[in-house]
Amino acid sequence: MTMMFEVEDLAVASPATVSRCGMVYMEPESLTLQPLIKSWLESLPEKIREKESIVKRLGTIYENIMDDGCYYMRKNCVEPVLTVNNNLCQSSFRILDSYFMKYVDTEIKQIEKEEIDDLESMINELVAYSLIWSIGATTNNDGRKRMDAFLRNKFNEIKIDFPKEQTIYDWCFNVKDKEWVQWLDIIPGYN
Repeated sequence: MTMMFEVEDLAVASPATVSRCGMVYMEPESLTLQPLIKSWLESLPEKIREKESIVKRLGTIYENIMDDGCYYMRKNCVEPVLTVNNNLCQSSFRILDSYFMKYVDTEIKQIEKEEIDDLESMINELVAYSLIWSIGATTNNDGRKRMDAFLRNKFNEIKIDFPKEQTIYDWCFNVKDKEWVQWLDIIPGYN
């Protein structure tokens, strides 16, 4: 039996509830990923949040891909080391957060509108990259072939341009030049 309830305050809470700080455990599957996505969007750097089109685009992409991607991966791929959907979602956010760090105002540098516009011009590619290396990263080689086809299809549906050659795992996004480059082209050869 699963019981869920929400209280307005702890005015009539039992001592047992108060001793647990009013916390009641809920399984992550019950919540879905939507609260995580919403919470993350609200935690974006202020200058990015002010650009409504970026926040809307991020929300649309995550709502269209994250749940379906996790479901697809669970049903069609093998994970050598098991993960949970919440962690895959958070991994994608962490990758994007690493790109967004340079858009935080500091005492030394204030972010200009042009910088945010520049970010907006490559937001699709950054999200695609983060999805590849979160929901698509934990599976084996056979699973990567399946995830390649699945994510390419999803990227086409939401109008994210991605190189057609090789697999999605062979590409990374070069922020400086705003283009997809192959990993092997940016890694020096080993002798």
